[in-house]
Amino acid sequence: MQRKTNRKALAALVIAGALALSACGGGGAAAPKKGEDKPVDSLKFYNDKGGWKDAFTQVGAASKKDIGVGMQPVGYSDSNTYTAFIRSSFRTKEKADLFTWHTGKELQDLVDQKLVADTTDQWTKAIADGNIPEQLKQYFTYGDKQYCVPLNAGYWVMYYNKAVFKKAGITDTPKSWADMIKDADKLKAIGVKPFYQTNILFSFVWFETLLAGKDPDLYDALAAGKAKYTDPGVVDVMNEWKKMIDAGYFSDPGSKTEPQAQLKNGDVAMINFGTWFSGNLNTLKMKAGTDYDFFVIPNVNPALPKTSMIFETGPVCSAAASDHASTVQKWTDWWVTPQAQTAWANSRGDLSFNPKAEVKDPALAQLNKDVNGYRLINRWFEATPVPVANKALEVFGAFVTKPGDPMPGLQKIQAEADAYWAKQK
Repeated sequence: MQRKTNRKALAALVIAGALALSACGGGGAAAPKKGEDKPVDSLKFYNDKGGWKDAFTQVGAASKKDIGVGMQPVGYSDSNTYTAFIRSSFRTKEKADLFTWHTGKELQDLVDQKLVADTTDQWTKAIADGNIPEQLKQYFTYGDKQYCVPLNAGYWVMYYNKAVFKKAGITDTPKSWADMIKDADKLKAIGVKPFYQTNILFSFVWFETLLAGKDPDLYDALAAGKAKYTDPGVVDVMNEWKKMIDAGYFSDPGSKTEPQAQLKNGDVAMINFGTWFSGNLNTLKMKAGTDYDFFVIPNVNPALPKTSMIFETGPVCSAAASDHASTVQKWTDWWVTPQAQTAWANSRGDLSFNPKAEVKDPALAQLNKDVNGYRLINRWFEATPVPVANKALEVFGAFVTKPGDPMPGLQKIQAEADAYWAKQK
């Protein structure tokens, strides 16, 4: 769910670590015959989700028990360092057996370079068994083949601190955008910032929320290069965003305090994040339904036929040249099963991509049943080409820090988009 802004600058910083990437495995493995990969009893799982270490560790213990193959998480908290590390690792003798990445153009980049393993047969079986919904297939398909398997499925909703809502006299969750703004004014009146915002990493969140909730067709056209960032509809969204910033609805975008801590402390009342954020809150001993809850974000445009809901899915990949391909397949075959996904979902208090997984959180379980009633919108982070997104993240970060006329920034993004789409043609 994270992306670099300057990979070249970081390459030198992490190359030493990449060259030291150790072989995944454990003791006691039989010596492989010529032409065979090396069987191991444990795999290292590189990821950019350092905060999920405990959940990954639990899953590793479960896989060891179920199939005799353990998994050791190696987590990075800095997304830039992680991205550069993984890209550098492909140039070493020891390739990452398991690692998280992003769908969309970033995964396509690895596929085009033939760096990640083909998982087409696994997808065919998993869909036939009902373990992966067929609608997820498109996010992992390049040409006529699939690559990687899903890590998660997340739906973007508005998390809120129940005690803060009660203090502000908010007795029900908003059913319209206008209602949500009225609630924001009530929260401001008691000295609490209504919404969380950041100028790094997730600086795109409110752009995608406003655009998808106002004109989802324009959102999709923008992602496909069929509309421009300088089009009136996009400019209107930026001006609406600025209006909200100027009204004092957002937290300090430069704050170094983690968002889950800001919500728990009551520094902010609401956070617009994917359902994976439940796990972040649970690690702080916040109880779902008691300390926090969430609601579906209403459309900005109430006339739209369906409520737009941002959707994301991330992959678990393996290097195409992995020395432990058979063990990796054994583990990923297990990973997509209901047994594994029930363990995964409940280790974090999250949803699972597998509809057969037994999710304990009743609100999340209900959301999983209701999602077909919404218009699912591919998260901007994955929907947008990498060079365009990198430039946009710079622009959005500057915009939330010091909002002004959005047009100069939009022109910079569009220049990058023009260059990108010209090459595609």
